[in-house]
Amino acid sequence: MFKKCFLLVSAAALALAAPATAKDLKTIGVSVGNMGNPFFVQVVKGAEEGAKAINKDVKVIAGGVDYDLNKQFTQIDNFIAAGVDMVLINAVDPVAIEPAMKRLHDAGIIAVAVDVSGKGADATVTSNNVQAGEKSCQYIVEKLKGKGNVVILNGPPVSAVIDRVNGCKSVLAKSPDIKILSDNQNAKGSREGALEVMVGTLTAFDNIDAVFSINDPQSIGADLAAKQLGRTNLFITSVDGAPDIEGQLKDKNSLIEASAAQDPFAMAKKAVEVGYQIMQGHPPANPTTLIPVELITRDNISSYKGWSSK
Repeated sequence: MFKKCFLLVSAAALALAAPATAKDLKTIGVSVGNMGNPFFVQVVKGAEEGAKAINKDVKVIAGGVDYDLNKQFTQIDNFIAAGVDMVLINAVDPVAIEPAMKRLHDAGIIAVAVDVSGKGADATVTSNNVQAGEKSCQYIVEKLKGKGNVVILNGPPVSAVIDRVNGCKSVLAKSPDIKILSDNQNAKGSREGALEVMVGTLTAFDNIDAVFSINDPQSIGADLAAKQLGRTNLFITSVDGAPDIEGQLKDKNSLIEASAAQDPFAMAKKAVEVGYQIMQGHPPANPTTLIPVELITRDNISSYKGWSSK
């Protein structure tokens, strides 16, 4: 009897010690802010490459939600109904997204926040956005020699944007002779939004020396607005390092002089890797992965390699 019990206990112990069966990645969902932004196009491409490296037959379901939280909720519910194994989420609202994250969790689906944080996500993979704001605005401080009028062209209230603005402000605050004229105008992360906001800002303020824009599409819109109003005595810095901005930095007639470069393709690919490890029962030691950025300017644009995929 004792021998039989010992064998049963030993068998149970071996079963617990044995590694869990590897979970397959068959379908992945990707939810991003706006597919009109080249940055998010590369997020989707990076996610697809990362997923196909795991399973060449993986199905990728992706789309933008136009920064609309309700649309993102619906999209996530559709992912759940489709039976996806993992979701990469660029949360429209990093806090209000939590109920959707819980629904994913209840459905046994791994959720990885990409580019911005998302409350309830299993992990987050993002650029170091505070560093991006710091580097972009340090360029402003140095060019203005610590004195001048600056406009911060804000964007959607997501964590990446908030971090960039905070990073910028922390640098500008060290120069008491730099005055921030405006920092609360939401240019919606788009060229069109920035064009509209910047026209109003230029009309309101006669003397603007520099503009920090939270992303490249907005910086291009700001450049267009300034030229339309004949205001060429200012310069613009940005964040993204997108292909469009490479041309701007090589163009002597552009007002854009610097951009803190991210790599959305590599970021999304890394997010898939992290998510897949979580699926296998191996969560990262640190739930947030920060990817460093580099400042590209007119002086070093010739050596810039660009995003991993274009």
